[in-house]
Amino acid sequence: MNDTTAPPLPGVLRTPDARFADLPGYAFAPHYASALPGFDGLRVHYLDEGPADAAVTVLCLHGQPTWSYLYRKMLPEFVAAGQRVVAPDFLGFGRSDKPEDEAFYTFTRHRTMLLEFVRSLRLKNVTLVVQDWGGLLGLTLPMEMPDVFKRLVVMNTGLGTGDVPLGKGFTDWRAFSNSKPDMDIAALMRRSVPALSREEADAYAAPFPDVRYKAGVRRFPNLVPDHPDADGAAISREARTWWSTQWSGASFMAVGMQDPVLGPPAMRHLRTLIRGCPAPMEVAEAGHFVQEAGAPIARAALAAFAED
Repeated sequence: MNDTTAPPLPGVLRTPDARFADLPGYAFAPHYASALPGFDGLRVHYLDEGPADAAVTVLCLHGQPTWSYLYRKMLPEFVAAGQRVVAPDFLGFGRSDKPEDEAFYTFTRHRTMLLEFVRSLRLKNVTLVVQDWGGLLGLTLPMEMPDVFKRLVVMNTGLGTGDVPLGKGFTDWRAFSNSKPDMDIAALMRRSVPALSREEADAYAAPFPDVRYKAGVRRFPNLVPDHPDADGAAISREARTWWSTQWSGASFMAVGMQDPVLGPPAMRHLRTLIRGCPAPMEVAEAGHFVQEAGAPIARAALAAFAED
């Protein structure tokens, strides 16, 4: 799974490795999957920390415009508990390959990539950790392989069912994103997480040397299903039913209370859809990128799961 030599396909960009040197808090070795069924030649980067034979695997899925750097504070907590942590970068993000054609980026294609990734790595006894697009996509996975996914950590996200109106907070964000084709990701992160150092904010922007690398960043806000026939809406409605009626695993919810888009109201609604989901951990000072306050969240989730 570690093919680092094959060049990128035509029309596909690959961020130079030098961009990822000496990022603060991110001393993790890169791993690559480049032969996922249906994605041959496209290199998917992932972190793989902790014992390969650990009893529990933690699968961490990021959102937009972030990448696996987002989990640098939570990952060590799971590893310290003896668990394996796998954190992929979506195609178009992080150290993964970045097709330049914006038409490449669809809900179904990214969901399929994640399913093939889980199968190819033969992940088992998985704790699914999701936020933002990590949830929009990731929450549709367990119903396809319920024997694999056993626990859920869910933060500031939702299901894109297409039959619930999108809130003004999201439509405003989508309009803003669409007005910034060369979005200043470092500046966005500094506004969203004031406690970030300049070096940490710049690390979030490291995968994107210029506007050509940002096709995925541009497309993802427009992929959220906003009508019942939108790509991804039907499978998300199936997932909604499954979580409400079939899910039998343990759940842990954490809410960044300052998130204007996927904050307390959205998470209260999502909690009603997840069978057996307990009251959330409220992270008072955290916003949308709640993983930046993630070490206590990881420890609380581990403690909660240990009690089950």
